Amino acid sequence: MREKYKHLLNFTANVISLAVEAAVFAWLWYIVYIPMLDEENRLWRRGNWAVIGLYVLFVFFFTKVFGGYRIGYMRLSDIVLSQTLAVILSTGVTYLEICLVANDYLPAQPLILMALMDICFLVQWVILVRNAYRRLYPPRQMLVIYGNYAPDELIAKINTRKDKYNICASVSYRVGYEKLYPMILHYNAVVLCDLPAEARNQIMKFCYQESVRTYVTPKISDILFRGADDIHLFDTPLLLSRNQGLSIVELFVKRVADIVLALIGIVIAFPFMLMISIGIKLYDRGPILYKQKRLTRDGRIFMIYKFRSMSVDSEKEGARLAAKKDDRVTPVGWLIRAIHFDELPQLFNILKGDMSMVGPRPERPEIAEKYTKEIPEFVLRLKVKAGLTGYAQVYGKYNTTPYDKLKLDLTYIESYSLWMDIKILFLTFKVLFMRENTEGVDEQQVTAIKKGQKLYGK
Repeated sequence: MREKYKHLLNFTANVISLAVEAAVFAWLWYIVYIPMLDEENRLWRRGNWAVIGLYVLFVFFFTKVFGGYRIGYMRLSDIVLSQTLAVILSTGVTYLEICLVANDYLPAQPLILMALMDICFLVQWVILVRNAYRRLYPPRQMLVIYGNYAPDELIAKINTRKDKYNICASVSYRVGYEKLYPMILHYNAVVLCDLPAEARNQIMKFCYQESVRTYVTPKISDILFRGADDIHLFDTPLLLSRNQGLSIVELFVKRVADIVLALIGIVIAFPFMLMISIGIKLYDRGPILYKQKRLTRDGRIFMIYKFRSMSVDSEKEGARLAAKKDDRVTPVGWLIRAIHFDELPQLFNILKGDMSMVGPRPERPEIAEKYTKEIPEFVLRLKVKAGLTGYAQVYGKYNTTPYDKLKLDLTYIESYSLWMDIKILFLTFKVLFMRENTEGVDEQQVTAIKKGQKLYGK
């Protein structure tokens, strides 16, 4: 029964944090900024409420997009980063709003001080709420049920969140349902990994009947079903999967947004691109840009532009992905790769129509060929244009396995919306501050497929 109050605790904690932020800004607006306004620019009561309401709306929007309200779900560091970024961005937008209201540039120092106070409060508040979560809701006792191969890699990933999950045991479904069902009832949740469809369905029905929480690693077909429409023309339910990628309207809106955002991005990034170009040229006198063949929609090959981050002869022994400690990367390269600024020239690829702002990252033809030999479904990600950023980039890592990247990319294609693109763009900004998302592959690895790696759930 106590489990049902978890969302209530999260909701209450978020309401309190938002109320405190609103109260602090309201005090600042009435005490500091209103006296600075000329008599003709001062607002009536409802106008003041509107200014405060817009600030609350900005805070809520940015915090929601960055996932800062999922206190009981995300890592503490993720929550703190999300809340901090939300405060910084909402403060910046609010300052522009205040200047518009005043029809003049007002001092930003009070807002900066307010932002620092909010961040200090939020960090302490989040830690307090997380401690309450740990006491009220200890990690779930979980059983992993697998198929032919023990999912050691998945278990290792789950074990990185021991604050939420506790893998107590793992067992193959081959032991039989007579042994499995009594075992399941001894745990709070089960994880189903790489099971044949018949066995998975049977176990899921039992877990549903007994109200046992179930986590499932999806198969490709499961993700394709997520984009299906419900058909209710008959008394028998039907699911319609169109399998055509984005619609004509979605493609048009996406292209217009790409052109506008690429132009804005080029204007904003121009000073940075100039400094990077000078840095690369001064280091080794080599070319500034690096051109490379990549794949986009329908398997079309195009030349991608990147700032050169490696030595000129980095691929004299053939193509391979960047390793965790790659001696081919130059000092300038390490810096621009860490903040992803090596990708800025791709804004021109977007203007040309080779890429989109958001979509699956473009792979090299030779590496994609190797992936396809292991995973024939890898070509399915070519239903849409390649992207500067994407679903797999914000929810995965540089060294995420190709099969997991494929599932993330297909999730994007089958769940596409303009709102999803907007959210991914904001989350990309957050990823810039998360070092673990830029980890390279292991040394001497040509692709992200490791030797002896098993591919699950195909």
